Amino acid sequence: MLAAFSDAWNRHDLPALMSFMHVDCVFDTAAGPEAFGTRHTGHEAVAKAFAAAWTNFPDAQWRNGRHMVMGDRGLSEWTFTGTALDGTRSESDGVDLFTFKDGKILVKNVFRKARPALPPL
Repeated sequence: MLAAFSDAWNRHDLPALMSFMHVDCVFDTAAGPEAFGTRHTGHEAVAKAFAAAWTNFPDAQWRNGRHMVMGDRGLSEWTFTGTALDGTRSESDGVDLFTFKDGKILVKNVFRKARPALPPL
């Protein structure tokens, strides 16, 4: 399931991504004003936050995925690459921690290495 979820991210396929998410889903971003980053709750808010990744980085990819599931918890390791609208590039390693409910993703909690933007190519 997590490999298919990751594949949907790399295809920029929002309907497929949201098909994995529980109706009561929560997405905690890597950055934001709170200790947990920024929290998005519910299908509509989570979908909007997911889509923003591709708006901000139109060529966004999550590479080198490794996935594990342990009961109602899971994790995915990846390397994010993308080019921002101003041409600067991002490349950093990260981890998603998941909580599952009823066979769907209830919580997606992102942790990503903080790294300065790379210059345009």
